[in-house]
Amino acid sequence: MRNFSTNFGLQWIDSLNEFLCKMVSWFTLTMVLLTFLIVVLRYGFNLGWIAMQESVMYLHGMVFLLGAAHTLRVNEHVRVDIFYRRFSPKKQAKVDIFGSLFLLMPVNIFIFMVSFDYVMRAWRVMEASQEAGGIPGVFLLKSLILLFSFTMLLQGISEVVRNVAKLSLDVPDVPLSKTASK
Repeated sequence: MRNFSTNFGLQWIDSLNEFLCKMVSWFTLTMVLLTFLIVVLRYGFNLGWIAMQESVMYLHGMVFLLGAAHTLRVNEHVRVDIFYRRFSPKKQAKVDIFGSLFLLMPVNIFIFMVSFDYVMRAWRVMEASQEAGGIPGVFLLKSLILLFSFTMLLQGISEVVRNVAKLSLDVPDVPLSKTASK
């Protein structure tokens, strides 16, 4: 029963991050097309709107803050691996567990705690852009900070469970859910 609930939990986290990854892919395409449109309108037709320019900034924030957990999930995050790449899979699992428990999780809990009041203040006043004609949704943009730390924390838990399984089950790898292999 415990194995089922653990697998279900890992699959749920994987599915959430896979969904966010797909959203981020569309946000990236939208950001590129919007940037192209902004340049064409500005330099070709001498037209421009603050909200359109700010939307690129919002999309940029979404790409990085919502895509970070997926990047960790597929092991494409930045790592200083001078020694790590030479380690055996078991030793790599130990390093990953240590890093998740003593770096990733505490930092993301700290980010969440420190950011919570900041985001709530923005929601209380429904903070909007300071620019005339800007997007009236700065409070939504700031909410991404909490989503970032939450998804990173969930992915950190998933990584710890997978790496503990690698150590205890004596298996080379605990696979990602089926959606991750597509």
